[in-house]
Formats: sequence, C-alpha cells, structure tokens
Amino acid sequence: MTTKNITLGIAVVATLLSSCSSSVPEKPVQGKIKKEIISFTPKVTGRILKIYVQEGDLVHTGDTLAMLDVPEVDAKLAQVSGVVKAATAQKTLADNGATENQRKQLKAKLNATKEQFMYAEKSYNRSKAMFDDGLIAPQQFDEITAKYNAAKEQQDAVQAEWNEVEKGVRYETKDAAAGQQQQALGVLQEVEIAYSEKYIIATNTMEIETITLHEGELATAGFALFNGYIPNSTYFRMTIGEKQIGNFPKGKELTLEIPYLKQEIKVKVQNIKQLARYADVTSPYPNLEMDEAFYELKLIPADSGDWSSLLVNASVLLKK
Repeated sequence: MTTKNITLGIAVVATLLSSCSSSVPEKPVQGKIKKEIISFTPKVTGRILKIYVQEGDLVHTGDTLAMLDVPEVDAKLAQVSGVVKAATAQKTLADNGATENQRKQLKAKLNATKEQFMYAEKSYNRSKAMFDDGLIAPQQFDEITAKYNAAKEQQDAVQAEWNEVEKGVRYETKDAAAGQQQQALGVLQEVEIAYSEKYIIATNTMEIETITLHEGELATAGFALFNGYIPNSTYFRMTIGEKQIGNFPKGKELTLEIPYLKQEIKVKVQNIKQLARYADVTSPYPNLEMDEAFYELKLIPADSGDWSSLLVNASVLLKK
C-alpha cells in the first residue's frame, strides 16, 4: 500500500469518527423535584400509646399527632402535687395566724399559769417571812423558792406565746412559708411541662410523609417520629458546572419539563450555592469535567399555582 493510500484511509476514518461524534445528541440538564422537609420529635422518652394520624395526612399547627406513656412523669406529678398542698397550707397558716380555737386554748393555759404563779408567790412571801424569823429550815425555804421561780418562768413562757399570737406571725416566718410555696409551685410547673410532652403536638402545618414507629414501640427523646413536607414549598434542584453557571444568573426565568406528567413549568433561579468537591452531583451537566467546581441551583415556580401534588425526587429536564 502506497503512502498516498494510507493518508487517504486515515482521512476517511477521521471523517467518519467526526460525523459519528457530531451525530450524538446533547443530553438535557436534569434536576429533581424537592420540598422543604420538617420533622416532629418527642422531648421525653416514652412508649407510644396512640398515633392519631396516618401517612399522607395534612396536619395543622396544634393538632395532636401521638400520645406517649411516661409513668415516671405521672408518679412525679402526684408527688409534687402533695408537696404543693402542704406548702400552700403552711403559707395559709402563717398568713392567718392562730385559729379562734387555738387562741381560746392558749388563753386558758395563760390563766392557769397565772393562778399557779399567784399561789406560788403567796407561798413564797409567807415562807420568806417565816424563814427570816427562823421558823422554817433553809431546805424547806429553798424548795418553796424553786417552785416560785418555776411558776414564774412558766407564766412568762405562756405569756410570750400569747403575745406572739396577739401580734401575729413574724414576717420572717411568713416569707419563709411564701418561699417554700413558690419553690413547690415551680417544681409543679416543671413537672406539668414534662407531663404535657406526653402529647406530640404539630408546631407547623405539614403533609406527613413517613411515621417511623408504631403503637407500642419506644420513642426516645429527640428521635424523629413524624417526617413530612411543608405545603406550598415545592422547588427544583439541579447541579451545574462552573463553565455553564454563568448562563443561570439569579432571577433568570427558565422552562422545565416534567417527564412523568408530560408538562412544562416556568421557574426562576432563586439561589446559587457552591458545592464541596465531595458533594453528590445528582443532576450533572452532560459535559461536566471532573476538575470543575459544582454549583447547585434552587429553582422555584415563577407563578403562584399549586404545585404541591408534584412527586418529590421525580426528574425534571431543563428546556433550551
């Protein structure tokens, strides 16, 4: 084979390869349908007694989703309720002072001690005069003196009690009783909050996608029991290489095709986020090179229509 023939053959092969390469159609940019996700988790650990919703339900703020069995909280609530009652009664007693019946009893006790002291005083005065005259022994006079002093001390003690009742309870005692009541009420409030956590309440409107546990299973604090989507939060996500990202500025309006519906939708670029090099490229640009930086486009519907029925993670195509 001559050199001329070899050169001609190479040229023919190159032409064929070039025509085959140019005939391969360029693939469109792909993306995924997404929705904003929210989860509801219990704040206390307990066994699930009842689940009030099902997957696919639309729940609203304040709806009860589930109820847990937390026996420790029930026992603590009963205990603290008793402490609050005792502290409240003690404060009431400090505020009101002695009852009328207690006052009568103390008054009678005071009168009795006064009578005893008067008798002891008379005996002491007579005995002292006789002792001064040498008519009684010193030991006998000492015994009468001791009885006189004891009667006087007893009368003083009861008189002090009566004075306390007359003046009312000291303010220090009242403050101490009030402090104990406030402390007990604070503990009760804490336990009541824990008790309310037996019920898992929706804090946002949500379309429930998954319920991770069943009735009878143990739900631990912080474990996501309900997962779902925020209504009217549909958006579209796709990954673009740095060589093409300049074609998608923020605010630009684009057209997407939804293959499974055979429908088109107008969207606009809401945000551009650079991805780390180890990030997953879920919708690569067809000519993406490995050394390029990746950028994630977040696209939102351009109109205010209801797109909540779109299936999450379904593919979309970028129309030229």
